[in-house]
Amino acid sequence: MITATVQPKKKLIELKEDTFKSLSIMAIHQGTNLKRFIENILDKVASDYDDTLLYDHLSKSDPDGKLSLTQKEKSDFENWLGV
Repeated sequence: MITATVQPKKKLIELKEDTFKSLSIMAIHQGTNLKRFIENILDKVASDYDDTLLYDHLSKSDPDGKLSLTQKEKSDFENWLGV
């Protein structure tokens, strides 16, 4: 069995003073340090982005119930509802 070791990437970033202060306070409220807090935020954003891309792709390629009604289908449904 082969296991791959993922090496974390390091990147120096510059934050505006207000951003630094706000993120620091948010990290304190989460009970973690600023570095870990920012890493967790970025991991979540990346994960959500991947999910959003997947959903977008699937909704376009396999709409699964997201097909528009024809005018007749809409009219029949409205008549059935009595509206």
